[in-house]
Amino acid sequence: MKNIGLKLATMVMALSLMLSCNAVKNANNKQKGAVIGAGSGAAIGGILGNNVGNGNNTALGAIIGAVVGGAAGGYIGNRMDKQAQRIEQEIPGAEVTRVGEGINVVFNEDAGVYFDTNKSEVKGASASTLDRLVGVLKEYPDTNILVEGHTDSAGANDYNLNLSQQRAQSVTNYLANKGIASNRLTTKWYGELQPKSDNSTSEGKAKNRRVEMVIVADENLKKEAIDKTQ
Repeated sequence: MKNIGLKLATMVMALSLMLSCNAVKNANNKQKGAVIGAGSGAAIGGILGNNVGNGNNTALGAIIGAVVGGAAGGYIGNRMDKQAQRIEQEIPGAEVTRVGEGINVVFNEDAGVYFDTNKSEVKGASASTLDRLVGVLKEYPDTNILVEGHTDSAGANDYNLNLSQQRAQSVTNYLANKGIASNRLTTKWYGELQPKSDNSTSEGKAKNRRVEMVIVADENLKKEAIDKTQ
């Protein structure tokens, strides 16, 4: 399980000073959840969402923009730690990143969810991987899930945008058909606009053909966290 490390901590410290909050020092996942958003969750989330990673990482922006902060954020962070560990146990190939009060999960061809060339149907090994994910999502029903579709740079941009939409919606529909409540699910797509790796190599393209998921607390969990920590 990956951790957004020095860059995130440095940004949080700078922003915390701007907002007259205490700087973050050596925070673990749960502690980061408690600190981020303590001064102004929306402000910090918006700034970090535009600066973490390649500057266009909407997944991380969604996670950080959804923070509650304070002790309640620590409560949510603890719950997310446990859920992230369960995802890693069930799907060892997935790239699981814990940051703040949420989880970012990346699936590519090497991580259990992939599609035939120019196709968007979920089948075979991809269906088996998503079935295992469904089991974890049902264990933690008090979360919302954002599904993002991405492609490599091969082909026209408009075509890739449409293909990423079809693939993301195919995953969303699969989860819903397996019993994940539709009001927990949101779908977005970006085509080739947000590469994680170099599109000039076959290895890089394989990593860019991916589906990303963001898991954050829903309103029920946020209320529970506030009630439990007051």
